[in-house]
Amino acid sequence: MPGSDVFTGTLELLILRALSGGAMHGYAINRWIRERSGDVLRIEEGALYPALHRLEKKKLVAAKWGSSELGRQAKFYRLTVRGRRVLGLEQARWREYARGVESVLGHQES
Repeated sequence: MPGSDVFTGTLELLILRALSGGAMHGYAINRWIRERSGDVLRIEEGALYPALHRLEKKKLVAAKWGSSELGRQAKFYRLTVRGRRVLGLEQARWREYARGVESVLGHQES
């Protein structure tokens, strides 16, 4: 599904959710998503960083340079006020969507 609107929107939602706990650099965001999904969701760098740049362009995240845990220069992303509001709306929309898909998938024909 990479490249589809569903994947793109889901990835952006996952990134916003990851940042809801505080600022993180790209590698930490990826690790957070992977760990929280039980190693099911593995985001390629070629998808993660363009998504972060889209979110920055939409003013849902802001970025600044800092030092990582290993002392390396890294760009740290944080949610903006607008990003936090969009996260809440998108989480509700995603849950409604997931309920609908589950209803369709779980429906048994007689």
